Amino acid sequence: MSEMESSSRPSDPKIAVEPHQCLGLTKTGSGVGAKMGFFTFIKVMMILFNLAIFLSGGALLGVGIWVKVDGQSFVDIFGALSSSVLQVVNVSYVLIVLGAILLIIGFLGCYGAQRESKCLLMMFFSVVLIIFIAEVAVAVVALVYTSLAESLLSAVVTPVLKEQYGEDKTFTTIWNTTMTEVHCCGLNNYTDFTDSVFYEKNGRYPHQCCGFVNSTSVCNATLAAERNVTGCFDQILEEIRTNAGVAGGVAAGIGALEIAAMAVSMYLYCRLDKK
Repeated sequence: MSEMESSSRPSDPKIAVEPHQCLGLTKTGSGVGAKMGFFTFIKVMMILFNLAIFLSGGALLGVGIWVKVDGQSFVDIFGALSSSVLQVVNVSYVLIVLGAILLIIGFLGCYGAQRESKCLLMMFFSVVLIIFIAEVAVAVVALVYTSLAESLLSAVVTPVLKEQYGEDKTFTTIWNTTMTEVHCCGLNNYTDFTDSVFYEKNGRYPHQCCGFVNSTSVCNATLAAERNVTGCFDQILEEIRTNAGVAGGVAAGIGALEIAAMAVSMYLYCRLDKK
């Protein structure tokens, strides 16, 4: 009987069991898992990158406030950087504005990725895109319309130089340090100080406009015209041209980071629709 029962039972077909089925996964499931893993990796990188930007913005904002409150100590520490173009403008406002922008970008990117908010990610993309377009526009104007940029800068800085030099202590110190280290006078030349508050009070030009080392030496209009010391704008432009390779590399690196940030934010934005 046993032989007859065994012979009457249908033979069980052999079932091929694949490794991923032993783990309880299907091929489709493993593909989805891989995609979700990549999404999580990109999300974490986005959070960390923008957290670094947020902290950097906070640091710059803090330094900007420090410069505004106690500019003299900043000049004492970073006086060697006087050849930088930042010494021509008010450093505190530059740092405060730059720090605030980085804070906003870092918050939108970090919090938007962490909360998986499409609204914040789109805002992040839009802000970075606007900044990128503005940077490209400024670079084109600076390269193609150098004379126009010089005219605009002169129209903005020269009146401030006439009014603030000799009146504002921090502003005066920055300009004195710049003119001494770069060996220049004013933005264009000594005429920037003609009819200025400093000239009306002291009846002379800054000693750097005559090439004097001693600040007690009197620099009048005749000597200043004879020495004809180059303006700081031309000197700074020459330094920029000399270091054009480094400046171009830094600009290209910043542009690449901005493009990568926009691409990642748009990837996360699009993936949220498929989750």
